[in-house]
Amino acid sequence: MRAVNLLPKDHYQKSVGLPSTPVLVGICAGVLVAAGLGTDFMIQSAKVAKEQRKLDGLQARVHQLPEAPAGPSAGATQLAGEHSARVTALSTAMASRVAWDRIFRELSLVLPDDVWLTTLTAHSPASSATGSGGLPTQFAITGRTYSHDGVARLLSRLQVIPDLQSVTLVSSTRNEVAGQAVVEFNIVADIRTASGSPAT
Repeated sequence: MRAVNLLPKDHYQKSVGLPSTPVLVGICAGVLVAAGLGTDFMIQSAKVAKEQRKLDGLQARVHQLPEAPAGPSAGATQLAGEHSARVTALSTAMASRVAWDRIFRELSLVLPDDVWLTTLTAHSPASSATGSGGLPTQFAITGRTYSHDGVARLLSRLQVIPDLQSVTLVSSTRNEVAGQAVVEFNIVADIRTASGSPAT
């Protein structure tokens, strides 16, 4: 018996034809999306692996660092405090230091020939501040000369001594000593300390 195709001719051609265009577009889009997601996943995985390796390297370097040194001991702290106290005491002493040899040498150079001293009193700034006499000045001289002009000349010369300041004439009186007319004077001054500031 011979086989007979009972289907219509058009239906047979449609059933064996290619998929429609929208189906093809959907398939291609799905393939592209899947490929893009796969590529992005691989790129991000590579980045994560790179950063992880960098982190592992940094952690290894941190573990290789030496331990932090211990803080200063109590003995070292005490020594540092004592050193600071000594430096402060030395600075204070140097600030109030007075070069007496230089002051007396300068006084001897400026003292006029017609003036002679009877007394000279000098105190360092520290001793004058704590002394029992409570002297307001650190340098005081009394002496004699033949005229008030000699006293004025001595005053002007004392004022050029760098270590003396506030040179003041306290008194100047005419008297007679052993039949000789003389002028007795009293002069006081403040001493400038090594720091350049006036002694108080």
